[in-house]
Amino acid sequence: MVARYTDEPPRRVPGYHAMHQMAAILLAENAPPDARVLVLGAGGGLELKTFAEANPGWSLDGVDPSAEMLDLAAKTLGPLASRVRLTNGLIDDASGEQFDAATSILTLHFLDAEERLRTATEVHRRLKPGAPFVVAHFSVPHDTAEEGERWLSRYVEFCVASGISRTDAETARAAIDDQVPILTPAQDREILRQAGFTDITEFYTAFTFRGWVAYA
Repeated sequence: MVARYTDEPPRRVPGYHAMHQMAAILLAENAPPDARVLVLGAGGGLELKTFAEANPGWSLDGVDPSAEMLDLAAKTLGPLASRVRLTNGLIDDASGEQFDAATSILTLHFLDAEERLRTATEVHRRLKPGAPFVVAHFSVPHDTAEEGERWLSRYVEFCVASGISRTDAETARAAIDDQVPILTPAQDREILRQAGFTDITEFYTAFTFRGWVAYA
């Protein structure tokens, strides 16, 4: 997975690179030129690189539970790594200082609703008042089992259309169905609200993925 990281996400997530660019723009609306930004689930480093290149004055804190992915992030960043502090762990291991902005991209969907709320609350606690928080992950309407299956089928077809073999796409679908606690967009918004965020606005919708910007 680590070896395929730079190639696989764009083929599995519609608008992957544009999502990072949009996130950088949304953060910059409120974050100062010398902002300190928390990036939760930063392994691999692609979003860290996008943010660092777009905003030369920013300092970034990247947190991820995978040491291997953080090693890859350091390589991805290259000379930009001097502006990034990488931490192996979860939100509890992140610095307790007050950040000017935060993101969690393609990460929160691995957590069940209770842990997702706890994590979002811990992010909120680390943000200055009014600071933006950008999140994006699997989130689809599924009031019925059939509706959920239809969305996962669409995910498979996107992967196949992007060049992934149908066998690999179906294997990924089975793993997602078994291991990823996908919530509905309404549930995801409610978690952000309960964590203390306001002005929650959806900025990204791409098949099985949704993204929001909210403010501490």
